[in-house]
Amino acid sequence: MSQKEFTISASPIADLRHLVDEYIVQLSSPIDSFLEDHILGSSFYIIRSHADDVGYFAIHNSQRLTQFYIRHAWRMHAQSLFARVIDEYAVKCLFVPTCDEGLVSLVIDQDYVIKKQAYFFQDSRLELAGGSDQNEFRLAAASDLPVIEQVCVDFIGDYAKRIERGEIFVYCKGSELLGIGVFEKSKLVEGLGSIGMFTNETYRRQGIGKAIIVALRGWCKEHGVNPVSGCWYYNEASKKTLESAGMVTKTRLLHVEVISGTADE
Repeated sequence: MSQKEFTISASPIADLRHLVDEYIVQLSSPIDSFLEDHILGSSFYIIRSHADDVGYFAIHNSQRLTQFYIRHAWRMHAQSLFARVIDEYAVKCLFVPTCDEGLVSLVIDQDYVIKKQAYFFQDSRLELAGGSDQNEFRLAAASDLPVIEQVCVDFIGDYAKRIERGEIFVYCKGSELLGIGVFEKSKLVEGLGSIGMFTNETYRRQGIGKAIIVALRGWCKEHGVNPVSGCWYYNEASKKTLESAGMVTKTRLLHVEVISGTADE
């Protein structure tokens, strides 16, 4: 089939939600809020052959491909369509989660530079043994805002709005803020939420981060939410904290540059 048989047009995500849902189902593991935010901030395009929906893709800031999905029945055209999108839309780089087998394979076909960006974690479902925690873990209230801003500074920002949305938890010993937990409900996947934490610098290396993640896992379980998380690939401390708190990783996020070269350079 000639490439002329395929048309590409801009589309709001709402009009291709059926394709997005298909894409999510075929992932081997979930993605976290970092990648989701880039996806939702992208411009979406649908690929059609006459009346048939073939697939879609998304581009962030006119240069980074964040999604590329071709339906199973049209997979024999995936390589040529991918090359067309890269060329016609002047794609300079991609975010590629390794749970997306189709996109990983298309990238491997090319002489692109592949760099490791992040780890994606999911819940191990293991209950962690331990003593009773005498510290307080609760949803943040508006009255907590000043101390959160003082301790966490610009860790994530928009603290007031996040508190209103029920996304911030505080972990305290008496009146002292030991750290905060963060929960972000997925906008793409029902029942999925990203969790994270920040530890007061005064209390680093005392197991505070682990305690917060364990508490967030428990909160998610009580509320029927599947927790996921992520950290920068080279942040070994965060990786160890998440793993000690019962999160496990089998997925990486790759930053791919559309230039000739090898991953070893």
